[in-house]
Amino acid sequence: MDNKLEEIEFVIFDTETTGLDFARGDRIAEIAGIRFKGKEKIAVFHSLVNPQRPVSSGAFAVNQITAEMLKDAPKMDDVLPGFLEFIQGSCLASYNASFDLGFLNQAIKSAGKVSLPEDIAVVDILLMAKRLLPGLNRYALWFVADKLGVRVEQKHRALSDVELTWEVFNRLKEILAQKGAAINFNDFLNLFGINPAAQADSNNQKIIRIQEAIDLGFNLRIKYLSGSGLEVSLRDVAPKEIKRDKSRQYLVAHCCLRNEERTFKVSNILELEVMPHEKK
Repeated sequence: MDNKLEEIEFVIFDTETTGLDFARGDRIAEIAGIRFKGKEKIAVFHSLVNPQRPVSSGAFAVNQITAEMLKDAPKMDDVLPGFLEFIQGSCLASYNASFDLGFLNQAIKSAGKVSLPEDIAVVDILLMAKRLLPGLNRYALWFVADKLGVRVEQKHRALSDVELTWEVFNRLKEILAQKGAAINFNDFLNLFGINPAAQADSNNQKIIRIQEAIDLGFNLRIKYLSGSGLEVSLRDVAPKEIKRDKSRQYLVAHCCLRNEERTFKVSNILELEVMPHEKK
């Protein structure tokens, strides 16, 4: 999928929970999401959820959600169908997405389903912050927002935190654009996605083209996003081999820019062009 980012509908979502561990019985007490395309807000979802168990003292100290607020709220079985319809066809995004996804998948399984579809695209905005703002001494949402000039207090309630996360997301996209990384949706997922199935297809397409260049003895011209600071550079390379380390793939090539052998992460290759010249 070569769609531009501005053509993709995203849903940033957030949950407030009764505690930190769904495996030990903690459940969602509030869920919210904003669906948007570019900088245009399309729709908003928000609901308190009766978790049918108390909010722990630790969670209450953060979110201030009381038993009185939840007693007449709908149960998750009643909220979930509407939320799944709300996110359908979108790319999900969240700040520290593995936390919210863990609780969401637990709710889906409890409702008799297996999990979210395996091919759904999920972006972790915390991962974006870590890669685009290296060197911060902490990456709490409020701290990152402050560093980006977003002067909105984090209230630890689902909808307000989604609004704050949306502001952070837009600022991080601006930083990405300033680095000259005019990337498409597949590249964006490769950099910041946390769903292996969604990333595999894009990487496999790149690997096929790289292997063709190796077999034919051709050089490659790659637009590469370096791991440290995410700086974009254009490089001519003579590909030698593809290496795999666990779930990651690397291109080993002679880099003409530095006149030395270098290793490039395939997921960080934004564009590649086969150069019809024989390698010397």
